[in-house]
Amino acid sequence: MYKHGFKRIIDFIIALLALICLSPLLLVVTIWLHFANKGSGAFFFQERPGKDNRIFKVIKFKTMTDERDEYGNLLPDEVRLTKVGRFVRSTSLDELPQLVNVLKGDMALIGPRPLLVQYLPLYSPEQARRHEVRPGITGWAQCHGRNAISWKEKFEYDVWYVDHLSLMTDLKVIWFTIKTVVKREGIAHEGSVTMEPFNGNN
Repeated sequence: MYKHGFKRIIDFIIALLALICLSPLLLVVTIWLHFANKGSGAFFFQERPGKDNRIFKVIKFKTMTDERDEYGNLLPDEVRLTKVGRFVRSTSLDELPQLVNVLKGDMALIGPRPLLVQYLPLYSPEQARRHEVRPGITGWAQCHGRNAISWKEKFEYDVWYVDHLSLMTDLKVIWFTIKTVVKREGIAHEGSVTMEPFNGNN
């Protein structure tokens, strides 16, 4: 009952209330990032696969500039990540615009994180099961290491969540996520400011 009905209703209500209550903060962060990103905008839009592989555009706060080298190539992530962007990312404020995706039904508050479309053909049949439910702003993998764990571990956590989705599981995710965000753990993979790309083997 929760998985097929109440979860979506609860997600919608919480996302709507959160957007209303957090609107002053969202406005401040938007203005802050607009200037920090040197005019490249405060929001980041990218196509991601959702439930049953349906493609949608995820919305996040943009934490990097669009600076390029003399050949037109984007500079490395660690160069384009601003001090403001680093703070926004470390506090998970960059995820808040996805509340709009939750309202639209593209995402849930809790579920496997939506990854890149280009990863779809790389998943094993077991890993692909992560798309049996709506992707989430946070999930079982995020409260067990975020970007600091390996892709193999991340997918194992995602599939475990699919098989154990319940109100109790979601409450546990909320609790563990709060602890992780407060401690600012697992923000990046070791040696990188972002998670290393998935190639089907790592």
